[in-house]
Amino acid sequence: MALGKIGRLPLEWVRVFEAAGRTGSFTAAAAEIGLTQAAVSQRIKNLEHLVGVSLFSRQPRGVILTVD
Repeated sequence: MALGKIGRLPLEWVRVFEAAGRTGSFTAAAAEIGLTQAAVSQRIKNLEHLVGVSLFSRQPRGVILTVD
């Protein structure tokens, strides 16, 4: 990721990423933060697009952080 992209990184996306990574679930992260599951999913998708890597492996019963 280019350093210029870090400055454009919304803090809310980082907060959503942290909650999803810790809970292992977009739904649980949404409940914790006070967003919908769809909003969490969209923010993670936007973050992944910005950094250029897949951050989560989507599983049938939750998500797992990738090595990236």
